[in-house]
Amino acid sequence: MFTREFVKERSEHFEKLPAQELLKWVYSNFKNVGFTSSFSADDVSIIHMIKQIKPDALIIFIDTDFHFPETYELVEKIKKEWDINLKVIKPEITVEEQDRLYGEKLYEKDPDKCCFIRKVEPLKKALNDLDVWITGMRRDQSPTRANIGKVETHKLPDGRVILKVNPIADWTRKDVWKYVEDNNLPYNPLYDRNYLSIGCAPCTRPVSEGEDERAGRWAGKGKLECGLHTFTEKE
Repeated sequence: MFTREFVKERSEHFEKLPAQELLKWVYSNFKNVGFTSSFSADDVSIIHMIKQIKPDALIIFIDTDFHFPETYELVEKIKKEWDINLKVIKPEITVEEQDRLYGEKLYEKDPDKCCFIRKVEPLKKALNDLDVWITGMRRDQSPTRANIGKVETHKLPDGRVILKVNPIADWTRKDVWKYVEDNNLPYNPLYDRNYLSIGCAPCTRPVSEGEDERAGRWAGKGKLECGLHTFTEKE
């Protein structure tokens, strides 16, 4: 469905244009589109853009059962005040069932396994219904994201190919916060306490001055990604 030439041309084309133009193209040309959001400042910015283009667009939130209370409060606030079409997906097993199967605090003993159960497996099911997957990834977030394109194709484990769109790939953290401030957007108050990348509460800490933006995620574990953006194969 998506040739390499087509993807390369589209990615290069939108590299020079505002994120809104890429989102307009996506929603004008594809039906089964979903934006996976952790309700970071980056993602809230994209939701704000999407709402102006397609008010009923599908927004997907993976509820791991381990998010900060502040995150859940923000999700509910935006869902209610912005009237977004929010789909909440959860793992197949509860935290209690996970504790019985793998022992308590799996996130400490085997964070990759915990992320796979509570994030990756739910996302796999959500992507089964999509042809286009929008994300809030940026190149300056970490070395693992430095080379992402605005438009990519990714092969899922079942062999199906999906279009992956990263509309703010070229933004910096400064760009994100300028958009938040210019549009008076709500944001997670944890940012004001030096949480620069906010994930699950047990695996996230504030970032010290001079550290990488994602240094507060799985600190001391040698882990940079939860697996949501590494379980597919970039074509």
